[in-house]
Amino acid sequence: MLLTLAWGSLFFPGLFALCSWGLRRARPEWTDTDCVMISTRLVSSVQAVLATGSGIIIIRSCSDVITDRHWLAREYAWFLVPYMIYDTYAMYLCEWYRTRDQNRRHSLTTFQNFLSKNRLMITHHAVILFVLVPVAQLKQQHTLLYKVNGILTLTTFLSCRILLFPFMYWSYGRQQGLSLLQTPFHIPFYCNVANAFLIAPQIYWFSLLCKKAARLFDTPLAKKDG
Repeated sequence: MLLTLAWGSLFFPGLFALCSWGLRRARPEWTDTDCVMISTRLVSSVQAVLATGSGIIIIRSCSDVITDRHWLAREYAWFLVPYMIYDTYAMYLCEWYRTRDQNRRHSLTTFQNFLSKNRLMITHHAVILFVLVPVAQLKQQHTLLYKVNGILTLTTFLSCRILLFPFMYWSYGRQQGLSLLQTPFHIPFYCNVANAFLIAPQIYWFSLLCKKAARLFDTPLAKKDG
């Protein structure tokens, strides 16, 4: 456990520092804000790939969805703790770079604005840390690559954060000889309540992503009509 925590504490901040340093050298015309924003997104993407890969390995290695245990599930949960702490600070750092004044001081107002704008995300990180573990903008929105990336984001978010819940019910139901619709009525009520609390913010964030994607693809039409 302690070794896993130590590796995570070195890996995520180290990867962020390496990305920031590399971007500043490779793209000297970019601002510090650009480098920080892109670096945080690169680290988040790496974490997403690691989490997805771990999930696939765990699913393929377990036959009983109730009793089977895999060492990777436990170890990755501890590996994720430093990431959540790092990511909370990275979000604040991005907010500071966006709103910093000329003297570049971390003002109390900036910190308060960060807490106000990111209440749900901070709560999400706190829940993962204290509950679940124990139990690039760059003005490139008009490019094809940016739009393809948006579609991939919507697809992966839907698959890995929302459809994951019916998949869990389906897996349990298949093992118990139940249909997907019968499964919620054959598990403890508190499990359904807990899953509802977990999926609710995911659906909210997905709706925000959909709204942003709609604005993104409506922009060229709006300009043509104007």
